[in-house]
Amino acid sequence: MKVVVLTGGIASGKSAVSAILARMGVPVIDADRVAREVVEPGREAHREILETFGREVVREDGTIDRERLGRIVFAQSERRKTLERITHPRIGARMAELLTAHAAGGVPAVVLDIPLYIETRVQAGPFESRRFAPDLVADAVIVVVTDEGTQLGRIMARDGLSREEALARIKSQIPLSEKAAHADHVINNSGTLEETERQVREVWGLILKNTKPGNV
Repeated sequence: MKVVVLTGGIASGKSAVSAILARMGVPVIDADRVAREVVEPGREAHREILETFGREVVREDGTIDRERLGRIVFAQSERRKTLERITHPRIGARMAELLTAHAAGGVPAVVLDIPLYIETRVQAGPFESRRFAPDLVADAVIVVVTDEGTQLGRIMARDGLSREEALARIKSQIPLSEKAAHADHVINNSGTLEETERQVREVWGLILKNTKPGNV
């Protein structure tokens, strides 16, 4: 079974690519979805977040207020690293479980949708990549990119953020141009959905054929 990592930057259009792959019948394990699962009330990560960040990041129903928590951690890099130490090992463990289940089912390939895949492998600091899915070996890495203006506009419109807040979130991640340097395949999502889908189908065909041409 091939293991393919799909990554990109915030508002680069990675979710659109993931949705296209899913419509093509490709199993996709979404790290963001798993991240929501591991912080549900009653989970150990939920308890640690509550103890670390206080009740202001919890809604009345007990669920984590992701928007409020996001504003805190994106404004302070050390707080973001603290949150990552709480969540990333648990996200990695759960994704490994799901990956094992797909392997047992005999599927030819699985996509792991991991927004911070590149960051966890190249950024220095106390939280090293080996703590996040330590046994993961990717057969191919797809990076989704877009131009900075499109990226900024998408974040502001999607999350209701100011220009300054949106820029802070972009700058908290490695620039898309640098992420692309780590890719086996790059998909440019600056154009129409039809153009993006054409690239996705071409890249997927190349991956299944064990071909790595770079950009398409």
